[in-house]
Amino acid sequence: MSTDKHTGRTAAVVGTAAAAVVASLTSLAPSAGAQDLDAAKPKPTVVLVHGAFADASGWAETAARLRHQGFKVRAVANPLRGLDYDTAYLQGMLKGIKGPKILVGHSYGGAVITNAATAIPDVKALVYVAAFAPDKGETLGGLLETHPDPSVPPLPQQAFQFTRPDGTTGTEVMLDPAKFADAFAADVPAKTAALMAASQRPIAAEAFGQPAKHAAWKTIPSWALVAKKDHAIAPSLERFMAKRADAHITEVNSSHAVMVSHPNVVGDVINRAYHATR
Repeated sequence: MSTDKHTGRTAAVVGTAAAAVVASLTSLAPSAGAQDLDAAKPKPTVVLVHGAFADASGWAETAARLRHQGFKVRAVANPLRGLDYDTAYLQGMLKGIKGPKILVGHSYGGAVITNAATAIPDVKALVYVAAFAPDKGETLGGLLETHPDPSVPPLPQQAFQFTRPDGTTGTEVMLDPAKFADAFAADVPAKTAALMAASQRPIAAEAFGQPAKHAAWKTIPSWALVAKKDHAIAPSLERFMAKRADAHITEVNSSHAVMVSHPNVVGDVINRAYHATR
């Protein structure tokens, strides 16, 4: 009789303790409804901005990976007319994209997103891919001059002039197609690099002398991918700008064309930016 009472009391105590543990765990775990809402929450649009001597097709593999992961993607045809012009163009496009956005800039495209993002309130993150990240008042030409790296050879630039409709003369800069691969895409398959050289888009010479009017990395969380074998922007300069921006830095053994040779690494950095800011 006493044994039965003892057993009953023990079972009651154990049952009460188990119930308390379950209740505690339930209070700590998110509700099923909250999990469903988080899963259903749309991902931001990833806006990919190319730089000089390139076009939007360079993002093809990165964009395909991001779309497969559920991101909406826009690869911008950056005009390459100068920082003021290209900033206004990008801002106009961004205002037509609803919802949160992650801006990704390669090379000169990094300067464009830096200058444009402060006017767009729903930009959640900036991602710099072997890119410029100037401070307010800095020019790209000035950054290159004040941060020389003897291990990086001069770019094989070629300039040509043309007459604008108003009669003034414009100057465009491109890379020597015969030296394009070594300078821009040394770790890209030769056939692909040759096609990139043939289809490269020149940039207006004034783009290197126009000062940045804003530095969005001062207020927007930033990530940076440094290409350690870059021959277009010195890796030391990329690292300097990324550290100054307090960016989360990843380094990869890549040429300047990192989005072509290592699209998986670029995608991983973008995903880190997304998970940290959602």
